[in-house]
Amino acid sequence: MMCRSFAAMLLSWFALIAPVAGAADYPVRPITFVVPWGAGGGTDSVGRIFALLLERDLGKPVNVVNRTGGSGVVGHSAIAGARPDGYTIGVLTVEIAMMHHQGLTRLSGASFTPLGLINFDPTAIQVRPDSPYAGLGELLNAIRAHPGKLKASGTAQGGIWHVSLCGLLHEQRIPPGAVVWVPSNSNAAGLLDLVAGGVDLVPGSHPEGRSLIDAGKVKSLVILDEKPSRLYPNVPTGVQAIGTRWTMGAWRGIGAPRNLPKAIEARLQAAVRKAYESKEYEDFMHQRGFGLRWAGPDEFAAYMAKADEQLGSVMKAVGLAK
Repeated sequence: MMCRSFAAMLLSWFALIAPVAGAADYPVRPITFVVPWGAGGGTDSVGRIFALLLERDLGKPVNVVNRTGGSGVVGHSAIAGARPDGYTIGVLTVEIAMMHHQGLTRLSGASFTPLGLINFDPTAIQVRPDSPYAGLGELLNAIRAHPGKLKASGTAQGGIWHVSLCGLLHEQRIPPGAVVWVPSNSNAAGLLDLVAGGVDLVPGSHPEGRSLIDAGKVKSLVILDEKPSRLYPNVPTGVQAIGTRWTMGAWRGIGAPRNLPKAIEARLQAAVRKAYESKEYEDFMHQRGFGLRWAGPDEFAAYMAKADEQLGSVMKAVGLAK
């Protein structure tokens, strides 16, 4: 009887100290780094360079796993539903602020431990070089004058670039349905449709349109941001074009499951910030035209909450929310 009681006491004692010891030694084995989108895309590229930098700092392999499907639901669920021990982390993307408004999942930014915002790429609007619209104002006037005539593409129905365009039209008191949306699997696919003459405009980021812009196959009318584009500083901002401060775009951050041990959370937060501030990451992002944007854990949590509110409001206003 006494032996059983002593054994139970030992087990309870070890249960109390084990998490502390594990946190102090973290990491002791490889880490899974989930990318919720396919290999070869922008999120995959950013995720892989970041995983490499984390691996160097943490001293253990950080293995990238692409978990695709469900418009981002599968990958984000894999992060949120993992054991909160620091051995599964991953990229959080703007879709986490959209998916639950569409009825695809209950997940939101609050379902994760935020470790840091690492990227933001605002919406730009691309047209063909022979387009009759020299600027955003002319394009919007044509949409007002001929509702339903112009077609746009660049993402799936309800994707970030679709919602961003709808938000701009709504802000300008133009019915979002005045532009016919043609769903596509990617921004690249939408741009190829633009080149072929299938659609008239494509909202998306400058990094996504870079190759075709540089080749002279498409031109960028505007960047919907307060600052000029790093890639194309001569492209007017929304304020310069029509006086609008409307901005929305794709962002990426690093997150983990909720309820991480505090010591592990602090170690990961420090590693994420160190990777973001490295010259290698800065050079990588500049070379590929991705936008740098940092927010620490608390600021990233607030950023996701604000994005959720903004995106939800637009999606409800234009009929894209359930």
